[in-house]
Amino acid sequence: MVPKGWERKALDEVSNVIDCKHRTPKYVGSGIPLVSPGTIKWGAIDLESPTKRVTTEEYESLMDHCTVEYGDLVLSRNQSVGIASFVDSDKPFVLGQDTVLVKPKGSDPRFLFYNLQSIDTQKTIFKLAGGSTFSRINLGDIRKLKAIYPPLAEQQKIAKILSTWDKAISTTERLIENSTQQKKALMQQLLTGKKRLLDDEGKRFEGEWEEVKLSAVAQITMGSSPKSEAYNDVGDGLPLLQGNADIKNRKSAPRIYTSQITKECHIGDILFSVRAPVGTVAISNHHACIGRGIAAIKVKKNYSQDFLYQWLLSFETKWERYSQGSTFEAVNSNDIKSLNLSVPNPNEQQKIATVLTNADNEIELLEQQLADLQQEKKALMQVLLTGKKRVVVDGEGV
Repeated sequence: MVPKGWERKALDEVSNVIDCKHRTPKYVGSGIPLVSPGTIKWGAIDLESPTKRVTTEEYESLMDHCTVEYGDLVLSRNQSVGIASFVDSDKPFVLGQDTVLVKPKGSDPRFLFYNLQSIDTQKTIFKLAGGSTFSRINLGDIRKLKAIYPPLAEQQKIAKILSTWDKAISTTERLIENSTQQKKALMQQLLTGKKRLLDDEGKRFEGEWEEVKLSAVAQITMGSSPKSEAYNDVGDGLPLLQGNADIKNRKSAPRIYTSQITKECHIGDILFSVRAPVGTVAISNHHACIGRGIAAIKVKKNYSQDFLYQWLLSFETKWERYSQGSTFEAVNSNDIKSLNLSVPNPNEQQKIATVLTNADNEIELLEQQLADLQQEKKALMQVLLTGKKRVVVDGEGV
């Protein structure tokens, strides 16, 4: 049902939908960026990431049929079908194949942008693309996309409200990125001894760190897979952790159970992925059975579990270097046991672990705030873009 004062219109009634030129240009090392479906994301158009670039002559040839302006949208026709980027820059770019330019006419650009994101529009696009986000949608179907549109003033107010949420989301994303980079810098300084913390008496820690192999500081249990007929989803036996699919947000997240118990991990153990991608680490929050894709690591006396977890986190990206240029598809127990690391005394280990764990907690809190904002925006879009909740055009608020 169309709300009072709203109208159902096709996309080509509220915008000009302009196709790209269907030819592959000659690419150059540096030049004007080409925006392709793979580089289109919800949000401001990204002109930094595209690696495909063309000369000024190619740009003029490929873009002589249209002029891109602030507020236009670039929509993907394949790969991530129906995703659009908002043009908020006057920098030139080329429309790559399977992209279209959407130029609003008589409609608010931001409202149109949010309307394309709406649940109803995305469901329609998904259906027209053959039920796959990696299929393809025809140009004619794009132009005929139907949606409901309020008067322009109401469009502008809705867009303003949703833009406020987007700004909060972008701010939180930047905070997460900054906090993540700061944590990486801390790991580099603290886990190598380049920066020493203060002890309980306020004095800087001193002394040489101990050079050891991982097997000297921890007990390593390699997983062993139960027989497949022992798998179940009714809770019979123990949860089964088989690999990266059973690790989410640095915690164990088992999907099935097994009635045959082979090797086990316990709550608080470090989980280590031994198959591609090798080296992913997490903390187990389950007493579980571990399959061949997982190893469980528990420190020995006088060593800090939290310190070792942080050290293994810092090593996640170094497996390729460790293997002298070849990418591991799997590692065995000797590969893991032979890892060399430097460890300070137990008190300094714990101090370092506390600082880095606090940094993780701050990032986790920001990530939860981001998830909450995204969910709130999604719910708000659902009621505002359908007219279930009307805005006060001449006042403030919803």
